[in-house]
Amino acid sequence: MTTYDTSADAINALTANGYVHNFNLKNEAMYCHTHDTHLPPDDFQIDEVHRFEGETDLEDELVVYAISSPSTGLKGVLVNAYGVYAEGISAELVEKLKIIR
Repeated sequence: MTTYDTSADAINALTANGYVHNFNLKNEAMYCHTHDTHLPPDDFQIDEVHRFEGETDLEDELVVYAISSPSTGLKGVLVNAYGVYAEGISAELVEKLKIIR
């Protein structure tokens, strides 16, 4: 897997590779606003994970996920603050997005 210097570099490269949609976490699913589509954890896979740490503040950590859904054909990116995403979403979704340190 390629290593990127910044989250912007990762997002640009993933977009160039077909990950053109933006995903958000919404309750028990990954949500694509463009298609008004909810993907529960069983309907998507995580193809790549890129973690970025803030240089001066560890609370500035971000994670960029490359997400795809074989059943819908959607490919996109989820950008989230590391460790904060657990708020307001299902345990199943948290488990799917968990990063192994």
